[in-house]
Amino acid sequence: MTTARDARRTAIVLAAAQAIVGSAAPIAISVGGLAGYYLLGSDKSLATAPVTGFTIGVALGAIPAAMVLRRLGLRHGFMTGTGMTASGGVLATLALFAQNFWLFAAGLALIGIGNAFVQQFRFAAAESAPAQFKARAISFVLAGGVLTAIIGPQIVIFTRELLAPVMFAGTFASVLGIAAVGALILSALPRNEAGPFETAVSDGPARSLGEIVWQPKYCIGLLCGVGTYALMSFVMTGAPLAMVGCGFSTDQAMLGISWHVMAMYAPSFFTGKLIARFGKEKIVAAGLVLLLGCAVVALSGIELWQFWTALVLLGIGWNFGFIGSTAMVAETYRPSEKGKALGFHDFILFSTVAFASFMSGLVYNLAGWEMLNWIVFPVSAICLASLAFLAVHGRRHAAGAR
Repeated sequence: MTTARDARRTAIVLAAAQAIVGSAAPIAISVGGLAGYYLLGSDKSLATAPVTGFTIGVALGAIPAAMVLRRLGLRHGFMTGTGMTASGGVLATLALFAQNFWLFAAGLALIGIGNAFVQQFRFAAAESAPAQFKARAISFVLAGGVLTAIIGPQIVIFTRELLAPVMFAGTFASVLGIAAVGALILSALPRNEAGPFETAVSDGPARSLGEIVWQPKYCIGLLCGVGTYALMSFVMTGAPLAMVGCGFSTDQAMLGISWHVMAMYAPSFFTGKLIARFGKEKIVAAGLVLLLGCAVVALSGIELWQFWTALVLLGIGWNFGFIGSTAMVAETYRPSEKGKALGFHDFILFSTVAFASFMSGLVYNLAGWEMLNWIVFPVSAICLASLAFLAVHGRRHAAGAR
């Protein structure tokens, strides 16, 4: 039986691994578009395709990662994930030396598959802990996510010219070192620790997927989650290209992404308390308003502070919107329906996010940074309108029940 002491040790190990291995994600996201831009010829419209490859890798790796963890346990399962991350870093480095754009995209897809294992760290920490320690276990891992926001961009700054004249080859070669250190950290996990993904106890016959999906709260929670995450990916992916295009250095672009990633994770320490106090729907609405604020700041000018401020607002807006909408969806299915409900949710979510990251490069190339931000307004408006509809529907349902 897992004790609080064992759970604390597991959480600390996973938090440290999150800080190190997790830094491959901001590296791939921030540098993927820039490296793609340099690899392409005169037509730069596909520059963000490698970032799309990373997102697709995360989506495709989600289910296999859970299966590997269930079969091998946490220690060997997560170390397998670092192997995928290392393979992606090697392939991306070779692709940059070979000037092969699509091979580079494939390398980032492998890093994305490795990141699918990282996405399971917080669940593993929580589900391996006694009930009274679950919240603190998640907080430990989230703290590692904040460090990720610092480590990843700093690695880019110090390694982008390490293997000059091939720009960014040193950065992706460093991913191999990141994975190796992460594997060393993860080797401290208990040898026989089981994976945290047990089948839920049956609570009666499960409803069909259609019955679950067509619930108003599920539909609107999914819509807001997809809208929030897709807008974040859409604007964030184009931001480094826009900053460099406006004459700022790669270092300044990386620092902007660092602030953005930190803004994505840091609010998680109190987002749950805000949801408990104000309700899920209001926090989602606040997140969407912050996304609108991001667009307003970005459209107000192209000074460095405007880029950075917009990215911070984008990160906080994503945190509120995505966590709140996920909590909305979590209220709509029974434990026995969890697999199909979340499987459909994640398929729609990551498919849309991958499409958004791909379209970011096309829109930026055709219409510029301003258009990336103008698109925030109609998408956010649709999501806010859906929340208003849900509120009205809920009041009518409550009145009818009385």
